[in-house]
Amino acid sequence: MMFFALSACASGVESKNSNSNSITGEKKMKITITINGTTMNAVLNDNSSSRALYELLQNGSITINMRDYGGMEKVGNLPKSLPRNDTPTDTDAGDLILYQGRAFVIYYDTNSWNFTPLGKIEGVSKSELKKILGSGSVTTILAIGE
Repeated sequence: MMFFALSACASGVESKNSNSNSITGEKKMKITITINGTTMNAVLNDNSSSRALYELLQNGSITINMRDYGGMEKVGNLPKSLPRNDTPTDTDAGDLILYQGRAFVIYYDTNSWNFTPLGKIEGVSKSELKKILGSGSVTTILAIGE
């Protein structure tokens, strides 16, 4: 039995990470987000929206002008609409969200609404993220990560 279990894992059986819905055991979709000279890494979820964003980034980086909204997020439009996978979602700092198919959102505080979760910024605390994002508008560059 133990040999079978090891064999199944080695053959690429997928398991889900309950925190981000990213597939483990396969190459994850990773992107970089650069704001005010700071580059952060993020892992995208496994849904058609995230896959469409990743595919869009295969053609080159995307620059988004983002503004504060509601004291909890930065929001800006993507160059084109992506498929929606809206679901009741509780956000936290570092969550990447697609709103109404076109708006790319980086949360730096909490919120609850019907959104499409895209992924999560890794290794940045809420206070660090707020400092990186600053106040007012920012220019954000999305690119394929490693």
